[in-house]
Amino acid sequence: MTTDQPAPERMSQALARVQAETETERVTIGDLFARIGERAHYTLLILFALPNTLPGIPGTSAVLGVPLLYLTLQLALGRAPWLPGFIARRSVGREALASVLERAQPWLQRGEHYLKPRLRGLTGPWAERWVGICAVMLAAMIMLPIPFGNMLPALAIIFAALGLMEEDGLWVVIGAVTGTLASAVVVFVLWAVLKSALFVVLGAFGLN
Repeated sequence: MTTDQPAPERMSQALARVQAETETERVTIGDLFARIGERAHYTLLILFALPNTLPGIPGTSAVLGVPLLYLTLQLALGRAPWLPGFIARRSVGREALASVLERAQPWLQRGEHYLKPRLRGLTGPWAERWVGICAVMLAAMIMLPIPFGNMLPALAIIFAALGLMEEDGLWVVIGAVTGTLASAVVVFVLWAVLKSALFVVLGAFGLN
């Protein structure tokens, strides 16, 4: 006789639980890490990337950018998630956290409706390493001071993390495509800035 195992907690459920459990004015990243529990690595990647996809929430990338870069590096190295003290002690206000979660919940729930195990060869350990390597570069892009340049890299990380979490290789592919597009946009913007700066410098010396 077999006993049915309870279904793993989905992303939207984990975030709703974290929001309900948050009673203090500020919550540290270490507290979030401890409260999320199972599959915390993917959940934290998504949680730290989310504010960069939602307009009208300024100031969060400075707090969440460093742990996002740190966690993607751990994913690339195949290591279990762990946060050093200088990151774990950083905090975010309860109201700011609630704003992110409340605005993200409907989108996450819709996305989870389409998530299902498929193309599992794209969600195994080696795929996870490659996703981690790409996510490190995307996390670095998020921290660049490019107006609206953090939205596509953040979406790419979210899509790929959801795909790995739910063993859905299709979403990993969608994340890869989004990440490629994000990289192209960032490279184009940086090239345009560099070209403009070079034009100004050459003009100052009368060389153009």
